[in-house]
Amino acid sequence: MSGSQRFAGRTALVTGSSRGLGFLIARELAERGCRVMLCARGAEGLAAAEETLHRRGADVATLACDVTASDAPQLLLDAVHDRFGHLDVLVNNAGIIQVGPMSTFQEEDFREAMEAMFFSPLRLAYAALPDLRASAAGTLVSISSIGGRIAPPHLLPYAAAKFAHAGLSEGLRAEITGSGVTVTTVFPGLMRTGSHTAARFQGRPGAEYGWFAAAASLPVLSMNAERAARAIVRAAERRRPELVLTPAAKAAVRLKGIAPVTTARLLSTAGRFLPSPGKRPRRDVAGTEAARHAKLPRWVTALGDRAGRQYGEPRADRH
Repeated sequence: MSGSQRFAGRTALVTGSSRGLGFLIARELAERGCRVMLCARGAEGLAAAEETLHRRGADVATLACDVTASDAPQLLLDAVHDRFGHLDVLVNNAGIIQVGPMSTFQEEDFREAMEAMFFSPLRLAYAALPDLRASAAGTLVSISSIGGRIAPPHLLPYAAAKFAHAGLSEGLRAEITGSGVTVTTVFPGLMRTGSHTAARFQGRPGAEYGWFAAAASLPVLSMNAERAARAIVRAAERRRPELVLTPAAKAAVRLKGIAPVTTARLLSTAGRFLPSPGKRPRRDVAGTEAARHAKLPRWVTALGDRAGRQYGEPRADRH
């Protein structure tokens, strides 16, 4: 079967698929003939995503589920089996983004990031492997991040968890070679999904939101998320082991490979220009609230805000 038809008639489970990149990957899989189980924490967002895909003729179902719960893998597999039968494609996409200086993070922040972006994908992969091994199109897609290759400042819990997820994905690929299961590890750079409103901020939330929202919205630094989703599904169809997305991310990976010392110096320099924690650092401020304290012209985040409205991210109302 050709790569473009490999997923036709198959069943996929996509975590974190009520909005953003996960929703777009689910939509792309559905357009290629997949039956899709959507999974996310919020029932309301899932219902909206399901309705949108149904209107496009997709065969989809949903399960509101916290993927960090110990019983989540069995709940998800049972839901897939009951609704569609066999599972062929698993996309581990769910995650969280915490933004702020290192000094504002506590151990619990790292544990939360690891639960969401390492242990949850690990448990779900183990639970899904029997189905994937039995499938003629068994595929595991791990959505890591460029932060899983190069650790940027002010994203330390996120980068640590994404490094771990990338290692898990690459290790699984080495372990199950010959089983018929394809493993694709994806390292996206910044994408315009509206994720700046779903992130959580620490230290001086308004200042942290300012640099992060700008980077996640400006076209030179970020990528159109629909193109990213198409590239991810195409790479999985073609059994590619790895995909790095956005020109900036590809350049950064190459630079680190040939000049690691220079890369380290550039990251350190960038860190010195990012906001200080402030005299009274705040913790765990939602992006929608941080936006109200950001001194950022609306045009800077216009593309990212528009993408957020399209792809279901929470809306930031700035004064």
